[in-house]
Amino acid sequence: MVESQLRAGGVLDRRVLAAMGQVPREIFVPEDRSSLAYIDAVHILDKGTGRFLSDPTTFARLVQLAKVGADDRVLDVGAGTGYSTAVLAALAREVVGLEADARLAEIAQTNISRLTPSNAQIVSGDEAGLGDAQFEVILIEGAVDAIPDALLKRLTDGGRLVALIREGGVGVATLVQRTGDDFQREASFNASLPPLDPRPSGDVFVF
Repeated sequence: MVESQLRAGGVLDRRVLAAMGQVPREIFVPEDRSSLAYIDAVHILDKGTGRFLSDPTTFARLVQLAKVGADDRVLDVGAGTGYSTAVLAALAREVVGLEADARLAEIAQTNISRLTPSNAQIVSGDEAGLGDAQFEVILIEGAVDAIPDALLKRLTDGGRLVALIREGGVGVATLVQRTGDDFQREASFNASLPPLDPRPSGDVFVF
């Protein structure tokens, strides 16, 4: 996966490549998909909620864009079964995986515990359950129409948020950097992922 997919897809950050190489992706997909865990495709985790595991290349490029440092505290929004949280835990000081679906959150916590990363935890529910916590990096796992202000406020000064924002039917990987009360946005590359929240846009975005 590292050589044939990630490097070929433009992922050159050695720390990201090492983290992706050390986390066993197969334990985070449905059992009947374990033999296909490393193909460069999205895996549906729950048909009812639309929850999914991102394809390796898009996920790795988003992580690379975030420039996660060893001393960073990271919020992983839409953690699913925990794969993204586990990868980020190999890069950062501390990672909080936020998952709205209680069943998936329980699975994610079990998966994380199997890998025993002491610097990762899963929080079930919406962002209100995070208290007043702030983060150097926030990564949103799925396409969104807009970034909720509640998440932007959780960035520390100098912090970075990475999201795939849908613009005219195209997903644009976007880096948001906070400086004081100013948020600067920079479009990076086009990509495709299912929506983080598959409900109609008029519904409340729970994260």
